Amino acid sequence: MTSIDAFFDRLRRNGADDRLVKVSGSVRFDIHDDRGVRHWRLDIDRGRLRVTEDDNPASTVIRMSQQTAEALATGEMNGLAAINRGEIMVDGDLALALRLGRLLPAPATANGRHGGGGA
Repeated sequence: MTSIDAFFDRLRRNGADDRLVKVSGSVRFDIHDDRGVRHWRLDIDRGRLRVTEDDNPASTVIRMSQQTAEALATGEMNGLAAINRGEIMVDGDLALALRLGRLLPAPATANGRHGGGGA
């Protein structure tokens, strides 16, 4: 199981996250590698989470490489910095995409400690 699979599996098992109680929307993650594109969809309804693996339309689409997704899922990369560098492309509601940073592990700082927020 990849760290991406583990990330989405954790969201699926939890089924809700109190940090997103004021958030509703749908987000599709298009994660590409040399074999093609894998799609994950996250539906958020006031903190309740539903995760599926499909390419149905969503209000926000986030595109990135598998390498970038793995780095985000393990806390090795800051999501906002990756967006600024063009490693992550967001179509739709950027504010919703940024709120999802609350679900990511915090990136480690240079001294090995975890800093604040993913995106």
